[in-house]
Amino acid sequence: MFNSWQARTAQVLNRLRCWEQALGGQRRRARPRDPRCPALPSPGPALRALHAGTMGVGRRLLTLLLSVLPFTWAEIQTPQRHKEVPADQALSLKESFLLLALHNRLRSKVHPPAANMQRMDWSEQLARLAQEQAARCSAWVPLPARAQALQVGWNLQLLPAGAASFTDVVTSWFREGQWYAYSAAQCASNLTCAHYTQLVWATSSHLGCGRHLCTVGLMEMEAFACAYSPGGNWEMNGKTIVPYKKGAWCSLCTAGASGCFKAWDHGGGLCEVPRNPCRMSCRNNGRLNVSTCHCDCPPGYTGRYCQVRCSVPCQHGRFREEECSCLCDVGYGGAQCAIKVQFPFHACDLWIDGSCFMISPEADTYYGAKSKCQEKGGMLAQIENQKVQDIVAFYLGRLENTNEVTDADFETRNFWIGLTYKTSKDSFRWATGDHYSFTSFAFGQPDNQGFGNCVELQASAAFNWNDQRCKTRNRYICQFAQEHISQWDLEP
Repeated sequence: MFNSWQARTAQVLNRLRCWEQALGGQRRRARPRDPRCPALPSPGPALRALHAGTMGVGRRLLTLLLSVLPFTWAEIQTPQRHKEVPADQALSLKESFLLLALHNRLRSKVHPPAANMQRMDWSEQLARLAQEQAARCSAWVPLPARAQALQVGWNLQLLPAGAASFTDVVTSWFREGQWYAYSAAQCASNLTCAHYTQLVWATSSHLGCGRHLCTVGLMEMEAFACAYSPGGNWEMNGKTIVPYKKGAWCSLCTAGASGCFKAWDHGGGLCEVPRNPCRMSCRNNGRLNVSTCHCDCPPGYTGRYCQVRCSVPCQHGRFREEECSCLCDVGYGGAQCAIKVQFPFHACDLWIDGSCFMISPEADTYYGAKSKCQEKGGMLAQIENQKVQDIVAFYLGRLENTNEVTDADFETRNFWIGLTYKTSKDSFRWATGDHYSFTSFAFGQPDNQGFGNCVELQASAAFNWNDQRCKTRNRYICQFAQEHISQWDLEP
């Protein structure tokens, strides 16, 4: 019975083309009649008048018939050997983008709403497989092992050439959803919804499509193929399971796809891998670590965004690549450790266990403060025990009413110390590179609010520690340890 239907379908296709040639030939330049077409009576004026509208309707009806019948296009091949037209080029970048956008838009419109529908991405590997499959036209050939390993699912369609665009075909697949009952997980009797269920299969996250023109029997046909990975339409006990879980959009996304993509009209919602939850980007080929929101900089660059090029020669000191700065030898200062420091330069504000602490009368950024301490032959203060913390905090508290610096643009009641967060070490380190063994962070700190990598003594927290943006302008505390003081020239 099915073979007789195949033969009849081929006859209908052939007769339609022959009638089109007979009717349309009156309006076009004369061409030799196709010898495969039987001799037809000369069309009358009335029949020719109806040609323009009727023939178009006939083709559309035939297209609709081929798209809704419950079989794949691999099953409607005619007994004749098909002749392929030379392979078409792969889909253009624009066509690929439009098909991907259409798939994601349709997946955002399912009813009932999907709680775990994933956003699709384009796969060139799947696109090549789809192009190979489309080039087979009516021959469904088992996929090679490399494709089977991808768990590829397919949507395929064979239509008369020019009858529909690729977007029309994909839209027709989605329209099968009107026959699908989600609650019963089945399609209406004698109809197919397999295209629809594969298109909206929630866990299919990658897509690739291809098309090909070929000749089947006496008709020019166009094959459309879309490959999905992972595939769908899985069966349990002989029955296809539901394509997605219903619920509020994005309410059942997995941990690996915790973002929620919404279309421009804010409709629906698709689970996606968060593209950039840090809302930042790295410069100079730096790599963003989305779990820590820090840039891993290539050699020669530093800074939060890898924006600083490191090319600092240290004349009397060692270069610290993490900070792109010099750590000067005792007795030298300046950005390149080229300045011989002359001592003494002022009186110390505090003496604690043989170290001299100087409270700056001016404000600067963290790295500006570090440089200025170094120019004086010292370093930003290292507070390494509770005794030093208590004395410094007490001293600063007594200065609180007078430690304002006249600068309306910046917060200056706080003080920089020499502790910063080192991305490469994933920990806070002193300016000398030493790991800290004592901390006095305020309650809830460090919290990385404002992406703070530098540490200040915070006035509002009794001068306990807080992580702060390094560009903030604070006053600062310079420290001169015994090795620095031993270089001082105490002569007048």
